[in-house]
Amino acid sequence: MRDILVQGLDALGLDKSRIPALEQFSAFMLERNQVMNLTAITEPKDIAALHLLDSLALIPAAGLEAEQIVDVGTGAGFPGMPLAIVRPSLRVTLLDSLGKRVDFLKETCKTLKLDNTECVHARAEEFAVARREIFDAAVSRAVAALPVLCELSLPLVRIGGRMLAMKSSHTEEEIRQAESAVRILGGRLEWVKDYTIPTTDVVHRVICIQKVSPTPKKYPRRFALIKKSPLGVPGQK
Repeated sequence: MRDILVQGLDALGLDKSRIPALEQFSAFMLERNQVMNLTAITEPKDIAALHLLDSLALIPAAGLEAEQIVDVGTGAGFPGMPLAIVRPSLRVTLLDSLGKRVDFLKETCKTLKLDNTECVHARAEEFAVARREIFDAAVSRAVAALPVLCELSLPLVRIGGRMLAMKSSHTEEEIRQAESAVRILGGRLEWVKDYTIPTTDVVHRVICIQKVSPTPKKYPRRFALIKKSPLGVPGQK
């Protein structure tokens, strides 16, 4: 794992002094994965590349510096935990609907002494009621189809902020289907960047949507309705 992280962080231009903390986080995740479902990726070299370096590729791709961000549907902590470990200037809210995952993240953050994190057990559509339009960025990694993700994420982002969705590289149709939802929710497609995960030949994509106007108060809707009728998708309401 360490050799891959050294090569990868070099390629990304990131601080290698944080490698021990990344390794410790990975060890905690693998230990807890024995009793709960955190990840299907269990080989240390694959965790290093496909979880850690993939998450950290967001920093140079999006120019993340001193920002207040929310990781929507963080799961085992991706991309939010690696971002918080390597970029102490970021203030990272790790948001997930499963209490056991959030408990794991709270314990891990405490052990690693990450004072730039907040772990929240809530659904994104409920969280938006209390923390509406306050974050500089909402990030997510393979959480949901883009029209659904936009409705969960954009209400959390301040005007002038951005939503950063990490996806596979073949998402042209997904982006097209999200055009109406982006517009309705106060966003504008800013850019799309493909990147190769360091030490691999895997190509992933970051989609950046800028928040240009307030999200109408009626959004986000209840999740069951968001999932059943994605906003703006042809044939849906």
